[in-house]
Order: sequence, then C-alpha cells, then structure tokens
Amino acid sequence: MDYKIIIGLEVHVQLTTESKMFTSCGTDFGLPPNTQTDPVSLGLPGTLPVMNRKAFDLALKTAIALHADIAKFTKWDRKNYYYPDLPKNYQISQYDLPFSLGGWLEIPGHSGGPGGKCRLTRVHLEEDTGKLTHGSGGFSEVDLNRAGIPLLEIVSEPDIRSAADAKACLEELRLLLRYLGVSDCEMQEGSLRCDANVNIHIEREGKTIATPIVEIKNLNSFRSVERSINYEADRQYKQWLQDGKTIRDAPKETRGWSDPDGFTKPQRQKETAADYRYFPEPDLVPVVVDQEWIDRIKASIGELPSARRSRFESEYGLSPYDANVLVEQGQDVADYFDSVAKATGAYKLASNWVQQDILRVAKERKLKLDEFPVRPETLADLIGRVNRSELNTNQGREVLEKLISTGDPLQSIIDAGGYKMVSNRDEIAAAVDAALAANPKAMEDLKGGKKKPDAVKGFLRGQVMKQTGGKADPAIVGEILDQKLAEITG
Repeated sequence: MDYKIIIGLEVHVQLTTESKMFTSCGTDFGLPPNTQTDPVSLGLPGTLPVMNRKAFDLALKTAIALHADIAKFTKWDRKNYYYPDLPKNYQISQYDLPFSLGGWLEIPGHSGGPGGKCRLTRVHLEEDTGKLTHGSGGFSEVDLNRAGIPLLEIVSEPDIRSAADAKACLEELRLLLRYLGVSDCEMQEGSLRCDANVNIHIEREGKTIATPIVEIKNLNSFRSVERSINYEADRQYKQWLQDGKTIRDAPKETRGWSDPDGFTKPQRQKETAADYRYFPEPDLVPVVVDQEWIDRIKASIGELPSARRSRFESEYGLSPYDANVLVEQGQDVADYFDSVAKATGAYKLASNWVQQDILRVAKERKLKLDEFPVRPETLADLIGRVNRSELNTNQGREVLEKLISTGDPLQSIIDAGGYKMVSNRDEIAAAVDAALAANPKAMEDLKGGKKKPDAVKGFLRGQVMKQTGGKADPAIVGEILDQKLAEITG
C-alpha cells in the first residue's frame, strides 16, 4: 500500500442490568415497540432521573479491567441535540469529568497482524437513545424501548493500523466484557455497537499527508468492521488523488456503511462538542468514588483472558494456538479445561479432548460447559485411563459417548462394555502377522513402489485394530508394524 491506515474505535456496550440507567423501567430485548417505556424514558415533563447503582458498578469493573485511571469525582452532563429517537432532546452523558480516563487493551496476535496494545482515551457512562426504523415512502418509525438503557462508551486512541487489528481488538474487547459479566455483547441485538474513525497517512517527499477523518456508522458485525475500514481507506486514497484535500481542508465526516453494497455513503458533517452545548445535569448529584469502592470492585474481577492465555502456556505448556482457542471459546470452556488439566496432569491430552470431543458435542447440543453432562473430574479420570494405556483412544471416545448419552458412572460403562486394552506384544504380533498374510497385495504395492510406506502402514494398522476389536495398544501396533515392514522391504 502507498499509505498507512489510522484507526480509532468508539464502542458502545449495553450493560446487563435489570433496569434502565436513570429509571426502574425494564431492559428486556425483543418486546413490541414502545412497550418498555415509562414517564422518565419518554422524557415527560416533571420527571426526575435516579442513577442505577449496578450500572455504575459494572462500568467501574470494566474500566478497572482496562487499566484505566478512576476519577474520585465524576458528574453527569446534558448532551443536547434534536432527533426523533431522543425524547428529551438531550442525552444524559459525561463530558469533561468522566468517571475514568486512559487505560489500554491488549490485542492478541492473529493471522492478519502482530497485535499489540491499543491505548484508550476514556470510558464513560451514558443513557442509550431510541431506535429509528426507516421504511419506504420516506416514513420512519420510532421505538423507544431502548431509550435510557445503560450504555458504556469506550473510546480508543488512534493506535490501530490495520482493519484486521481493528477486528481483533473488538473481538478481544467482547471476550473481556463477557469474562467480566458486564454485557452479553450480542451485536445482532445492539448490545455491542461500534463506530470506526478512519483516515490515512500518505508519505510524499519526506512529508506525511493526512486525509480528512471519517467516522463510519452502522457496523453491526466484526466482518463489517474489517470490510468497511479497508473500503474507506482505499476510497480516501482515491479521493485524495482527485482533489488533494487534507485533514486541514475538510471537517470530520460521518459516513454510513452499507453491508450488502460493500461501500460507505455520506450522511453528515460530524458535530463538534460545541454543537452539543454540554452543561452539567442539574437533576443528578455528582458521584464520589472512594478507595473502598474501587477495592471492592477489583476483588470481584477474576482472571482475565490475556492472563489466562499466558498461564495456560506457562503452567500447562500449551502452544499459543491451543491456549487461545480454549480461552476465546468463553469462560465456561476455559474453566472446564482448567479443572480437567489440574485433575489429570496430562495437559496436552486434556486440551485435545476438550477441543476435539467436548466442544464438538457442546456445539451440537448448544450447551454451555457448566451444563455439560460429563463433569471435568469424570473426563479427567477417563483421560488418565487412556494415558496409562488402560484404554486406547478409540475406546476412550466410545466410553465418552456413553457417558454423555446415558449418564452412567464411568466404571460401570467400562465394566459393562468389556473395555480393556490389549498390551501383550505376542498377541499383537500374531494379529500383525495375520493382517500381513491376509493382504498380500498391500505388500506387493509397497515393494513395487505403488504405495507409500505410511499409507500401507495405516491400512494394516486398521486391519490389526479390526482383528482385536479395537483393543490393541496403538503404540505397540505401530512398533511391530514398523519392524515387520522393514524386514519385508529389506
């Protein structure tokens, strides 16, 4: 590319509270339009707001986990603008004294880039607006069910340098928020929304030329975030080639992303802080956050995704890939693996079984792992038996299927099924000789070079396992097959 992309994110997160930010009205999703409202969220004259304490606790929890500086004194402000989905014609938000400043989020490495740290400007609280649905004929419908829902705004510094990193940053933020339990982060329900601020830096004759900043709206999926940023960077470059305008020549612009069409389209020039005419909210008292409050919130924060990845690598010897897969599947998966690994001591084997077998069944049945029918200690017992060669892997998987389907005790399933691994070398050698005798063509193909040794060995291994009812120790089968094939081929 002939330019560098400069990206900052503004993320809005709906907090998991039972009531709205400044009223006791509910927050359920999917109700008929305008049925989840009350006089406060409708902005009726004479109504007064009351702060939701749980929302402030969840906001503090998030800011602390993001390494932000917590303000001892914070206040509320009125952000004035006129739009049909804003009943009061102002939004209660925070302006010059937000409850937190700074912080950072670690972006894990990924296929599209190295990752790194993204600094944060601020995390602040506000109330959500309603929702407009634009129909045909120039008419729009207003749904105020969402008006007043607690919203956390997380604003990043322009530290991100690729669309892939922006996507990875959002995915990591969603994972963190879910680990904290502060939001379900369902983008399709609007509880995680993102705007991307994008411009490009072009190097010419030793000088850096910055294009005007564009804020991209309507990003409702991680794929949309990545696609829209790549499109917008390319569009800005082509636009600069045509008109040569820089960041000094044009104000910030808001453009909407059309996912079906794959392009951004202009909406309006971006407002400045002066346009919103901020002033302190007269109906809400400021909030004073003491150290005891901060300490209580810190104590409620468990192990976060980045720390857990590092521990899985250092304590269990997992590869970065395996550690990331287990952590990014969610806290229930990481907790389940943690319990299995500690109980069995066979860390890599535990990782393989959880990833390949447990997660497959959980996804098929749409189960969280804290609801999974096989508890971690039972799986650890089964893995231990496989690791001690009491069962082979195929037998272990058969037993696991029966554990899931019947719920019977592990030992009962093993006893009833007659599961026992054959480890006697003479018995396995006899089965190998029988397989060789029954398949002379495989030997001819091997000698004539028609088939590779690994292919022939794999075929014969399957024949030996068939003869022994799947009970032969695979490691011993492999050793004896290697010896016999070496003798045959000379």
